[in-house]
Amino acid sequence: MAVGTMRYWAAAKEAAGTAEEGYDAETLADALRAARERHAGSPRFGPVVTNCSFVVDGTPVGKRDHGTVLLTEGGTVEVLPPFAGG
Repeated sequence: MAVGTMRYWAAAKEAAGTAEEGYDAETLADALRAARERHAGSPRFGPVVTNCSFVVDGTPVGKRDHGTVLLTEGGTVEVLPPFAGG
């Protein structure tokens, strides 16, 4: 298990009710599962996070299986909702 920080941006931040919180997980999938449980009272959290992109320790996750993305001790997971702009 690794301990680190999840940072929420835009709609994810609003749905979580916080800009960041800790994770204690081995993989991104584990961290997201725990976050969904923690924010079960927010009806928007699950749907928003389902549509997010993730950056782990500065590297975009892309289409990789979240169960294969290992988290690091002291690492950072950026939770980025889709956004428009140009």
